[in-house]
Amino acid sequence: MRLLLMSDTHLPRRAKELPAQLMAELPLADVVIHAGDWVDTATIDLLEDRSRRVLGVYGNNDGPALRARLPEVARADLGGLRFGVVHETGAAQGREQRCAARFPDLDVLVFGHSHIPWDTTAPTGLRLLNPGSPTDRRRQPHCTYMTATVAEGELTDVQLHRLPPRE
Repeated sequence: MRLLLMSDTHLPRRAKELPAQLMAELPLADVVIHAGDWVDTATIDLLEDRSRRVLGVYGNNDGPALRARLPEVARADLGGLRFGVVHETGAAQGREQRCAARFPDLDVLVFGHSHIPWDTTAPTGLRLLNPGSPTDRRRQPHCTYMTATVAEGELTDVQLHRLPPRE
């Protein structure tokens, strides 16, 4: 099972559209995971229209229309792994312990909010992934997203993809 992970798209405020490289990944993914801050409903409509499955949550910048369609925390069994998606996880310091305590029933937690790519594992074995943002790099050198594979109950091939600068 191929996964495409993104967060903090902030359309159309931070960019007019999703990058072409990211859009090319949509038909390759079995599940698209979005960790919040969509900002507009057109983005969720686009992903739902062009993807096999979308697993997403609302973020702090998402208004009533998105909050009506999306949960604060999403959960799904994907290929034998228990995934969770949430927008905010608090400060970087202590994140692994905090998230492991909050989500003891998960194998993988995908989160957003910081726009900073993150890939760590808590002492409990919980894997924490933040794909960064494909449209708003903030203080990062590149806009980013992630892909991963789930096979036989294992998360493999986790890759952070750097996008070229927008013109």
